[in-house]
Amino acid sequence: MTREEFPDGTEIAGWYVRAVKTGPFVFVAGTTSLDNKGRVRGKDAGAQTRLTMSKISRALRQAGAKMEHVTRLTIYCTDIRDGGAITSELARWVKKSRCASALIGISTLAVPGLVVEIEATAVITDA
Repeated sequence: MTREEFPDGTEIAGWYVRAVKTGPFVFVAGTTSLDNKGRVRGKDAGAQTRLTMSKISRALRQAGAKMEHVTRLTIYCTDIRDGGAITSELARWVKKSRCASALIGISTLAVPGLVVEIEATAVITDA
């Protein structure tokens, strides 16, 4: 089975890439609203979710997938009370198909100011 890597230039460590495709599977690494200079974008959980999902959508497209191929989302947030803002924004991105997901409250993320991190798994069913 072949393996393809799809970096996007916003990875904060050299040992991982934004997305990896192997067979019909696309795995998108924990993604945040950091820009390519390592700056946090988005002042609140809703804005960070929107920016993060935009990066995830771009990574999926690079790997030949679409948002409707997403089968699993894992969402980490530093304040579980932001769940409403996060899920409202997510609903805009996964409107064509539902997926399995988990919303997990954690104490902190890798960079101060980040409040949301999301990872995704997609299965390209029409490949």
